[in-house]
Parts: sequence; structure tokens; C-alpha cells
Amino acid sequence: MVAIGSKHIYSVTYYPKDFIQTADGLVFAVVATGLEDGKVLSFLRYRQTATGWQKFDTTTANAFLALHTPDYRYYSTLRDTVCHAVPLANITQHFQPRQRLQHLLLTPTAHPILKTCVYLLRLLQQHGLALHAVGITGSLLLGAQQPSSDIDLVFYERPAFNQARQLVQDLIAQNVLQSLTTKDWLEAYQRRESALDFAGYVWHEQRKGNKAMVNGRKVDFSLVATDTPIENRPFEKAGAVVRVLKVLDDSLAYDYPAEFKVDAADIERVVCFTATYTGQAITGEWIEVAGQLEVAANGLQRIVVGASREAPGEYIKVVQHHD
Repeated sequence: MVAIGSKHIYSVTYYPKDFIQTADGLVFAVVATGLEDGKVLSFLRYRQTATGWQKFDTTTANAFLALHTPDYRYYSTLRDTVCHAVPLANITQHFQPRQRLQHLLLTPTAHPILKTCVYLLRLLQQHGLALHAVGITGSLLLGAQQPSSDIDLVFYERPAFNQARQLVQDLIAQNVLQSLTTKDWLEAYQRRESALDFAGYVWHEQRKGNKAMVNGRKVDFSLVATDTPIENRPFEKAGAVVRVLKVLDDSLAYDYPAEFKVDAADIERVVCFTATYTGQAITGEWIEVAGQLEVAANGLQRIVVGASREAPGEYIKVVQHHD
């Protein structure tokens, strides 16, 4: 956790999965690298109250801001949508996943969730994973964890993320870590509100290799690659579409946002802002995509999935896959 002072506020880099807090006790999850119009694009996730942290879902967060702090609602010209955004001057604390992880490793704790998190980190480290490019996000970043909280690890280098995914599969095979049970998958499915049916959701998820159970607790790996170019071209929305497309390149499939280059004369790529469909397809597979068509000034078109975290009615699903 970093307190932001006026002397260095403009030199701080904000990445997706960071949290920022305002003077009025609101905590936002950062959703885009860098700034737009001097603001950090983000989404309201928590509010500090006299009795602890109040967590918001998409609907309640939007309603709260509209009623109490409409100044944090912002029209993004790059995304052609209204989103949450915090001016730099309003930020009082910056919660950074890598700093939080290093603090956990150096701080003895009896807290069961934190102990499990440290155990997992040391386990991965013992199997060759360097932790300098790994952070912890979600409720543990803020210290707002509940007995049911997951462990959310974020990776800032693509090779380390892929190494961790392979380690998870190896450790599951050795029964050091465990696969999610049907009950675990059902809980994740209900929380995500995926537009896919349950069987389809689980099929896509099981092959990603970025989830496991450790000491009965779900762990989830995500990637925020710091070497990915920042998209700074404005796009205009052109309506909802459903298309079947062939994936040409999945090299950015786990990035934030995830990208899939596709083989189509009019559509260059599919861009996904929700973790539900990150890593959803592999090069050579055919996918059905439901999302928002967006057009750049130069005529470039893309389909965006996940304007909100739950992305109701939007999806990516494989319709022809590799064996």
C-alpha cells in the first residue's frame, strides 16, 4: 500500500488489478494501464464503513456512484462508453499487488487465508517460479478478505504466467494441488453469470490451467503483461453482433484485455475485458462471439466482449476445437 503524496503522484504507474482509494473511503479496481484525461479508469469495488468493507457488484456500484458521487462517472472517448474514473488529485492510497505479495512473504501471520497464500507462493518458488513479477490482487490486496475469499495471483511477465500454469497442472497431477470439484465450478459459474451453459463454461475453463484448489481454497492466476502496447485509438460503438470467426493468433489470449486476432475481411480482432472469457480459444479454432462491434476512425473494426464484469448476453465460445 502506498500513500500518494503530491510530489510524486504524477510519476506513479497504474496497472489493471491495482486498487486505488479516495479520501471518501471508496476503493476502485484499476481497469486500464496509464491515464485518460488525467484520470485512472477503474471500477468501484469497495467502500470503507464503520463496520468494515462493503463490497459492490456491478449493479450496486453503478447505482451508488450515480446517487452519491456522480463525478466519478466519466465518458471515455477511447472506449465510447461511460465508465468509472478517478482524477489523480482524488487518490489517497495506491494498493499495488507486487508490494502486497512481498509484504506477505516477509510478515509472519496466523491468518488462515494468508498462511495458505504464503504456502502456495513458497511452493511455486520451490518449483522454480521467480516471484519478483508476481502480485496478489482481489480482497487480499486490500485486506478485505472473508472466510470464503479466493486467492488471486497476478503475473506481470508472460513467461512467468505460462510457467505457473504448467506448474499448476504438474502439481495437480502429483496431488499437491487439487482440481476444482463440480461444486467449486458451479460456485464460480454462478458468480460469473456466464452466458454459456454450465457444461460449456467448465469445458472452456478446465483447459486453461489457471485455476486450482489449495488447502480447500480456490486460487486463480491472471496476467497483466507490462510489455503490451497500450491501445490509444478511439473507437465508436456500432451495435451488438454475433459472428463465427477463426482464431489466427492467441498469443495475447490471457492479456488484459485479452485479444484474439481473427481471419475475417472486416473484423481484425476480438477484444475481451472480462476474465470469464480470457484464454477462451486457441489458434486455429473457430469461435462464436457475441459482443459490441466497434469502429476506429481508420475503419478498423473489432468486437468487444465484456463492457461490464458479468458481460450479460456477451460471450466467446469455441464451436470447432482441437482434440
